[in-house]
Amino acid sequence: MTEPFRSSEEFDEQAHQLYNEGRYDEALTLLREGLQLHPQSVELHVGVGYAQLASEQYAWARQAFEFALILDPEHEDALAGLGETALVIGHLQQALTAFQRLIDLGYDDDHELMLQVGRALFREGFFVEARRYFELARAHHGESAELAASLGYTAHRLGLEADAFYWLRRAIALDEGYPEPRIYLANILYDRGENDAALHHFARLRPEDHFDDLGIWRTIELLKVARGLEDEHAELLPWLARLAELGGEPSPEEMLLGEIEGLLPDGSRLDPNQLELFGTLMREVPEMHKRGASEPVGHVIETLDGLTLRGTWDDLLLQLQAVEGAWPDGTLTEFMQAFAQRGHVETGVRIPVTGAEAFLRGAAEAGVIRILE
Repeated sequence: MTEPFRSSEEFDEQAHQLYNEGRYDEALTLLREGLQLHPQSVELHVGVGYAQLASEQYAWARQAFEFALILDPEHEDALAGLGETALVIGHLQQALTAFQRLIDLGYDDDHELMLQVGRALFREGFFVEARRYFELARAHHGESAELAASLGYTAHRLGLEADAFYWLRRAIALDEGYPEPRIYLANILYDRGENDAALHHFARLRPEDHFDDLGIWRTIELLKVARGLEDEHAELLPWLARLAELGGEPSPEEMLLGEIEGLLPDGSRLDPNQLELFGTLMREVPEMHKRGASEPVGHVIETLDGLTLRGTWDDLLLQLQAVEGAWPDGTLTEFMQAFAQRGHVETGVRIPVTGAEAFLRGAAEAGVIRILE
């Protein structure tokens, strides 16, 4: 009995499943079988490119993407794949041209595609360019925790610590169950010597949230110091068990390298280069815009909830108290003191409460708000 004829879509779907399971050689074999029957299928050529890219067959991957683009010069996945491959082999201009073509074709609103491009640039160390694509996607997908986290990782690599604090905390605010930005933030705080703030975040994670042992060792260390726990205390046992699952106790050399490279592109899970692949439409606060068009706006801030507030420093302080909602009957001083205390607990940054401008600038340094203008 002859084998039933399969369409190019069926080949592509089956190969995609194999690819997602990490079975790249099998996916390639199936895709090539499909191309014998459907040599003009753009999707199958694109699939070959991605399977070869995943297998580090970069020259062949590039050729597959280029052939797909001969068949369809505007195919978005082929353009993204060609750009990613060109980056890896050091052809920066070809990569940037392919990525820019996606923008010219209007794909800046494609959440997954912009994340793919941004992460490819990030992995190769082009942080400024990566941020551009994350920002483009953020304009259309302001509630994406992945985009907010990616902006946080990128800001940290660019040395923009206040922005990193803001975006990592924004990601956590959007999805409290998303562990990677909290792990990254906790490690930044640990490296700054803000142990109480680091423990605040490490303690909100579960052992199974970690895929790198550095964060687990730090959690154990902070718990022992903060709570006076002995090595065999029951509270530490789940963390020690997770360490065993990840490969046991590291050598002294590995521990040293972990301390030095824990937040650098070393291939570890903590590195956002390796996060599971791994922002905001500004929402206006009702009744906040009553000024005439010719009247100066003053300043603009963005809260962790993605709200945009405008006005003088004094106006902004009143608006922030209103939108936070926790101190409706309290004085401004009480609000500032409570707000500053929360910021210090979570980031270790001391926010001054001597006046509206100093308070808001300090809040921005702590990543509690972001000053846009």
